Amino acid sequence: MKKIIAFFICVFSASTVLAMLPPLTPEQQAAADLAKAKTAYGDKVGGYKLCMIQNTLANRFKVAGTPAPAACAEVPPFVPPTAVSAAAPTAAPAAAAAPAAPAKK
Repeated sequence: MKKIIAFFICVFSASTVLAMLPPLTPEQQAAADLAKAKTAYGDKVGGYKLCMIQNTLANRFKVAGTPAPAACAEVPPFVPPTAVSAAAPTAAPAAAAAPAAPAKK
């Protein structure tokens, strides 16, 4: 019982500590985006290599009259993500640019 209570105390204290973390800086966010892109690219490369090995084995044990295995799509080289600028220039509203005409009585 003491272990269960200690576990719940640790869980609740950890959740409050994680809730108080500050937001990421732009540099940290860029590094996180790059790491995510590298992981996704590694998954694509792993899938391509798996497909090549499966095709090799399928060709080795292929029985006459069966269709050939599907071709694997080659993975393009890694391109790091580019940072999109958040401060894009915006056009001023047309109503604010034109002077207001005085109203006639």
